[in-house]
Amino acid sequence: MRDQAERTESPDGWDEATDFLSDARLLAAACGLLLTLKIWLAWRLDLYSDEVFYWLASTIPAPAYSDLPFFTALLAGLGSALDPGNPLATRALFLAGGTCLPAAVYWVSLPFSGRRDALQAALLSICIPLGGFLGLLAVPDVPMLLCGLLVLGFFDRALRTGGIGFWLGAGAFMALGLCTHYRFLLYPACAVLYLLFHQRDIWRNHRFWLAAGVAALGLAPILWANLPGNLGSASFYFLERHPWQFDAGGLLQLPIQMLLVTPPMYALLLFSAWLVFTRWRQRRDTHPARHPARDTHVLLLLWFSLPHLFAYALLAPWADDNSTTEHWPLPGYFPLLVFAPEALRRIRAWLALHWRESGAALAVSAIPAFGFAGALLAIAGIGSQSLQAQLQPYTGTGVLSEKMAGWRDFAEYTGNLLRDDFGGRAVAVTDNYYTAAQLQYAGIAADAYTLDRDKAVRDGRDRQLQLWGRTGEFLRRRPDEPMLFITEDSSLNVEQKHELIDRACALSDSLEQIDRLSLFEGDKLFSYYRGSVSAGPDAGAANPCPYPPRAWIDQPAGGESLSGPAMVSGWAYNEDIGVAQVLLLLDDVVVAELEYGLPRPDVVEAEDLRTDPNQPDLGFQAAFDTRDFSSGRHELSVRIVDSRGNVTNYGRRDVIFENP
Repeated sequence: MRDQAERTESPDGWDEATDFLSDARLLAAACGLLLTLKIWLAWRLDLYSDEVFYWLASTIPAPAYSDLPFFTALLAGLGSALDPGNPLATRALFLAGGTCLPAAVYWVSLPFSGRRDALQAALLSICIPLGGFLGLLAVPDVPMLLCGLLVLGFFDRALRTGGIGFWLGAGAFMALGLCTHYRFLLYPACAVLYLLFHQRDIWRNHRFWLAAGVAALGLAPILWANLPGNLGSASFYFLERHPWQFDAGGLLQLPIQMLLVTPPMYALLLFSAWLVFTRWRQRRDTHPARHPARDTHVLLLLWFSLPHLFAYALLAPWADDNSTTEHWPLPGYFPLLVFAPEALRRIRAWLALHWRESGAALAVSAIPAFGFAGALLAIAGIGSQSLQAQLQPYTGTGVLSEKMAGWRDFAEYTGNLLRDDFGGRAVAVTDNYYTAAQLQYAGIAADAYTLDRDKAVRDGRDRQLQLWGRTGEFLRRRPDEPMLFITEDSSLNVEQKHELIDRACALSDSLEQIDRLSLFEGDKLFSYYRGSVSAGPDAGAANPCPYPPRAWIDQPAGGESLSGPAMVSGWAYNEDIGVAQVLLLLDDVVVAELEYGLPRPDVVEAEDLRTDPNQPDLGFQAAFDTRDFSSGRHELSVRIVDSRGNVTNYGRRDVIFENP
């Protein structure tokens, strides 16, 4: 520690203090900018599916839930208690944790380097884009990474000094991290591997065992969630959610990580890892007679870093590719920041041998600058959802994500519908778990149900919803009550919508569509249905059932060039209800009514139709003249109007009109 600190200190104490103050101001300015942006966006952005589920879990306290232990839900609940229904409040403690990460990096770095290097390491921590982004969302990565850094710092100091306080600190934050996420299990694995290889005498240290006992308390919530359920929670996370079949796409994990960290920062961290290893090897070769355990502390950084990087890289081709997993290796980069300032100095010295000093300084400064720009870009990418209405005229539809946008408008619209059409008394039922949670978050429905058998199963939350009694089978406990069924059509394909409506009809005596809500030019679309809960499993299903229509445009094909007179043809049907009218749309404007009712027995046979009142006469066609429209690219589609007056657009495709 001493030789490292002495080497980074200036002969002139005033110059050293001035440089330290300059770095501190830069860190404060950068962190202040990030915090300001994150506070603004945390206030504007709606909660997305994971966040609102953690909040929902906080309303039903438990040691653990089907997908995670309790700590993330606890933080979301404590924050939300400050101002219920306010996304900024729900995210408040995560914002605080994300803001503390540079301070944790500084504290971890101090025993390995001088104060200025530690401060620069803290500054570099926000130049890892995902690291600078953390805190904007209420996700477990924030407390997990913060606890991991504190474990590293306390563990290192405990090994250096043997202090009982450091041992207890390491154990306490290890336990807290284990209460956050299953992925935190890598931290105790890293610590044990380091001790097995480099500190074997520790097994006779009673203070170590005291810390291990404290850390083991963090396993209690995991055991509580798994033992009564035949390890169902752990089984999902480690086995069921992953296909465990080789997928060559997983080999892209390494280049994806390089892009996410930014190539310059990624190269810097690799060089930092090499410096850690060479520092240990030099100390071992220079002082062979010294006790080896005293010279291995620097290796602790590699042991807490590389397993996080290697484990996810090796498992990527077999792991879950339907969920966002790119952030999983993030904890592996932070321990390498300790030697990143020295790595920058060495790179600058090498460049100065070949370039001018000013060029070398600029090139080295560009490395963290690229990373910090990446952090701002990540924040801007997520934050763009809060500016949907303003950006859509420039980006068009289907470009910006709407996972964290529109939920407040949805809640207000749904609340008005419940009040005006149901007198405020109805059972709210949704097609996915997070729509149900959004209704509860907004205070619209205190006990919303969900028919979700897709997203809830994929995300490992179906079991928890069953434990809470919020799935479809529990709906029958409220027979004859009025029901408002809601589907988020923009997240469903035709088959999924058909299956959900079928499931809703099986639970209802009657079901009819009563309204639709279109947000962001149709990028977020909801359908509302009125019904009543059936009296029991023997009660008849709703008939007719308001299945969504299905249609297909046979011609023209997508991308086809048309000139002069052209023909549009295809088929459409709607089981139980029937199609009343088919309209031709060009650039979302009705330009013609299509002739409907042409014989299509092939469609009846291929689709196995049973209850469409128009079958087999399901075909449509019409001629139109492309010369009536401007030449160039146009969007063609059809509008299906069912016998109850409900409208659905189908078959969007680009065509090109080529006329003299």
